[in-house]
Amino acid sequence: MFKRILVLLACLFVLFSSRVSAMNVKVFTDDSKITAALEMLDDIGATEIIENLQENSVKIRFYDLSQISYSYRNHFAMNTIDNWGNRVILINVKYQKAPTEQIACLIAHESCHKAKVATLAEETTATRKEAQYWSVLKKRNVSYQETPLLNRLNNLVNLEHTSTVSHDRIEESISNSNFYQNQLAIRERRSF
Repeated sequence: MFKRILVLLACLFVLFSSRVSAMNVKVFTDDSKITAALEMLDDIGATEIIENLQENSVKIRFYDLSQISYSYRNHFAMNTIDNWGNRVILINVKYQKAPTEQIACLIAHESCHKAKVATLAEETTATRKEAQYWSVLKKRNVSYQETPLLNRLNNLVNLEHTSTVSHDRIEESISNSNFYQNQLAIRERRSF
């Protein structure tokens, strides 16, 4: 009898804490698609992502990244600071109709950015998280429309799966990218 009560209490605790956490994701955005992506992350137990967002009081929204700089027009997302000093994740409006699980992977990546100055280690961690969450969230029975975002996610998963302890293909890819070589040299995040 005591064991049954203990199991029931444990189940209620898990159910209640999951619902509380899901309700709290709405503090990060007003957008229903982004809320759905956050709830998806919460549902699979991605507490590290939610905690990263809470730690930095991040707001997330879709945004035309070309308004920041024309060179950002094809970027997927970015973690930046707004004009009032608040941390913001901006997801390119080009991907507003992307599947929720792909949006969740972009959020997972951008949530890992905490430093004011980008580093190779932080970018590698963020990119690895993006790949790991795509491996978990990608629906096996769905034929996704081919987009640059889908190609990126599939490529990252391939790099993650073919990496070894002595040869990190994600880190190597970032190190060899002209974009990241320039970005990682930036000393201050851009504001908008």
